[in-house]
Amino acid sequence: MRRLVHLSDLHFGRARPELLAPLVSRVNALAPDLVAISGDLTQRARRSQFAEARDFLARIEAPQLAVPGNHDVPLENLAARLLWPFRQYKRAIGRDLNPQFADDEIVVQGVNTVNPLAHQSGKFGAAALARVKLAFAGADDERTRIVVAHHPLEHGPNDSKKPMRGAERAMTELALLETDAILSGHLHSWRAEPFAEKAGRLAVLQVHAGTGLSTRQRGEPNDFNLLEIERGTIRVTRYAATEDGTDFTAIDARTFRADASGWSEHAE
Repeated sequence: MRRLVHLSDLHFGRARPELLAPLVSRVNALAPDLVAISGDLTQRARRSQFAEARDFLARIEAPQLAVPGNHDVPLENLAARLLWPFRQYKRAIGRDLNPQFADDEIVVQGVNTVNPLAHQSGKFGAAALARVKLAFAGADDERTRIVVAHHPLEHGPNDSKKPMRGAERAMTELALLETDAILSGHLHSWRAEPFAEKAGRLAVLQVHAGTGLSTRQRGEPNDFNLLEIERGTIRVTRYAATEDGTDFTAIDARTFRADASGWSEHAE
């Protein structure tokens, strides 16, 4: 079994400082095999904010995989946004914007969905699909295949943000690649369920994390996910900040199992 912690939307520059130590403590106590961060590590892509994010990640003991979010490219500095949008991210977090993690049980491919020409909406293009295909090409049937991206591939009926370019095609192609789960953020809301059914398409599991630290909670608690992964079974546990901000505790858990049609929730 592999244990993967999924963090998202930390938004240093608009983070709740009282949650920093409890979040680090809880993540380290869970002793995950990997911590995946699905973007928006900063609020405005400033050097000081990236320094805070880097210091936070240095306190996490597990291996990490991070992808940028739309807040991780400059907003006010148009020249920097167009010419070198990921300069500060690469200096502080990592030069690889599409990182990969693989062992004998899981293959995790990060995808940079940020479109520097757009303020919020992202894109999932042919190059990203080719990268995922290459990552999964060497994965045998026993390894769970996971994609990490900032922007979600499917929005709910109450989500007001603009959907990502190429999302529908990407969802179809990722299902053909036998992707098991896609981890994302961006919406500051939590979700764990298969994507909407489509005839002939394998059901892929989508897992959204809300915001781990930001004050922009949008009616939901600060949270993160723990995925406990065995071949054919994924258990998603949502950890949320307590009211007094001294800890993160489990508030929901759902188990999903795969069969010939893909993933579905399994009643416990």
